[in-house]
Amino acid sequence: MLLVLIAVYASIELRVLFDKGTETRDLFKMWHFMLGLSVLLLVTIRLFIRLKSGSKPLITPSPAKWQTMAASITHIALYAFMFAMPLAGWFMLSLFDAPIPFYGFELPALAAKNTDLAKQIKYLHETTGVLGYYLIALHASAALLHHYIIKDNTLKRILFKK
Repeated sequence: MLLVLIAVYASIELRVLFDKGTETRDLFKMWHFMLGLSVLLLVTIRLFIRLKSGSKPLITPSPAKWQTMAASITHIALYAFMFAMPLAGWFMLSLFDAPIPFYGFELPALAAKNTDLAKQIKYLHETTGVLGYYLIALHASAALLHHYIIKDNTLKRILFKK
C-alpha cells in the first residue's frame, strides 16, 4: 500500500514539472487516476482479509491503553482516507464529464456532469490530499518510534514472515 500511495502522490506532484496540455503532464495525471483507483481496489481487498482473518499478532511488550486507542483512531483515519480519496477522485472526474481510465478500461461515471459541484469536490480532494501527508507521516513516525525508541515489535508485525 505504501508504494502505491507514494506513486499516487508522486504522479500528481510531478505533473507540475510539465506545461499544461502536454502529453507528459496528461500521462502523469492519468497515472494518478489509475493508481488512485488501484488504492481503492487494494484497500478493499486488504480490509476484507483483515476482517476475515480476525486476529492479528500481539504487540510485545503491550502498549499503554492510550497508545492502543491512538493507533486505532489513526488506522480508522487511514482506511477512511484510502477509501474516500479514490472515490472522491472518481466522483470528481464523473462530475467534470472526464474519462475515468483504469489500465486500458474506462470506468463508468458515478454522476452526471456538474462543473460547480466538481470544483467543490476537487477542492476537498486536494485539501484532504495535503492532510494525507500529515496522516501518513504521523503513522510512519509512530511506527519508527515504536521500533527504535520503545523497542517493541509493532513495526516487525507488518513485515512479511519467512
